[in-house]
Amino acid sequence: MSPPPSNASRRGRGFGAARVAGRAANLLLSIGFTFLGLLAVTFFIGRVVPVDPVLAAVGDRINASTYDRVREELGLNLPLWEQFARYVWNALQGEFGRSVLTSNPVIDDIRRVFPATLELATVATVIGVVLGVPAGVVAAVKRGSMVDQAIRVLGLVGYSVPVFWLGLMGLLVFYAKLDWLPGPGRIDLLYEGMVEPLTGVILIDSAIAGDWDVFRDALSHVVLPASILGYFSLAYISRMTRSFMLAQLQQEYITTARVKGLAERTVIWRHALGNAMVPLITVIALSYGTLLEGSVLTEIVFSWPGLGFYITNSLLNADMNAVLGGTVVVGAVFIGLNLLSDILYRLLDPRAR
Repeated sequence: MSPPPSNASRRGRGFGAARVAGRAANLLLSIGFTFLGLLAVTFFIGRVVPVDPVLAAVGDRINASTYDRVREELGLNLPLWEQFARYVWNALQGEFGRSVLTSNPVIDDIRRVFPATLELATVATVIGVVLGVPAGVVAAVKRGSMVDQAIRVLGLVGYSVPVFWLGLMGLLVFYAKLDWLPGPGRIDLLYEGMVEPLTGVILIDSAIAGDWDVFRDALSHVVLPASILGYFSLAYISRMTRSFMLAQLQQEYITTARVKGLAERTVIWRHALGNAMVPLITVIALSYGTLLEGSVLTEIVFSWPGLGFYITNSLLNADMNAVLGGTVVVGAVFIGLNLLSDILYRLLDPRAR
């Protein structure tokens, strides 16, 4: 029989549990304050823009009594602090009001358009990671060479050239001139409604249904816009990978591994890259969040029916409920990705625990 745990060991476990609980509480508190700050920013933006919510909801041809009644129904007659409290409560329940353009609840519109943005950003991130990480590793290993300079210039171009210009040039070359890829849109009209939208992501839904004609058509439509966004992601990821790899290649364990006679391929791709992947996960997560919130211009150029296109169209039509609701959702997704990257960082790096 093993001896019963001593008082010291029980106290140690108690202190450890208390530390974990304290860190979890601090993390939740930080997330709560961040989300509250996001709601505060969007609330006050909605109050300072020169758009009357009452007139946007019912039009400008109403009498004074109707105007006052709608204003009261919207809660705009309440004190500002009470309006904000109601706004926070409604946002926590996913209630952002109704869209002026569609007459649907904003949250229903977001559920409908967000999978398109998720699909585009995910494919673009995969392209950025698959090409950007090896490019960054090669640039670090061949530091100062022509290969390194070429990869750095490639990344610089990805940072400098406007995304909408790349999108227009891509359509001009690959669609209008060469006819290699289909034009704007998410899918051909011929295939609209042929697959039941289980997830809203056409590539997944068509694969589940086994309708490979729809899958191929959707894949051909996503290739060009995802490549444009993926190039932007590649530029960022390759640059950060190069920086992390240079730091790892200067460590003593790399010298020790080489002295022990390990193959250079093993030293670089297993040991150095393995350690560089810990901070690189955070970079990839932030890049993914940036694509989710920053694909507005790409969606406009390619008529991609995603969240960015929805928010822009709503902004041009003074549909502030839709604009603010979409902004809150994007901010919440970004906060969630930051939390996920922090958790993965702590799991992969014992020093961060």
